[in-house]
Amino acid sequence: MPVVPVLSTKDPDAAAHPDGDALHLDATFRHSYSRDQATLVRRLRRIEGQVRGIEKMIERHEYCVDILQQTAALRAAVDSVALLILEDHVQGCVRTAAEHGNADRYIEEVLDVVRRTLGKPVRNPRV
Repeated sequence: MPVVPVLSTKDPDAAAHPDGDALHLDATFRHSYSRDQATLVRRLRRIEGQVRGIEKMIERHEYCVDILQQTAALRAAVDSVALLILEDHVQGCVRTAAEHGNADRYIEEVLDVVRRTLGKPVRNPRV
């Protein structure tokens, strides 16, 4: 069972709020992706292996289309990791921020990340 993050302003060494405020998380805080950490690490290791495989394909002068197919698979694997972290962030960190009245800042942060991922310009914060 994941530890629910509790917002606090007491710990100066804790993670800062997305907009740089002095809002901190107390000692019981765990990033929402902590529950999926083993899965994420396993996927990242698999991605690392895919990168090494593509490197070897290039060193062996393999056919361009075969390499492009592997880069497409690599991109899909990276997107899968990003989506899992995003889902955990929204379901954990953003939900907790909403419960403490700080949802707008976190929502804007998530939207900015999604915009950058899609190659869209980042808007000025509305809050």
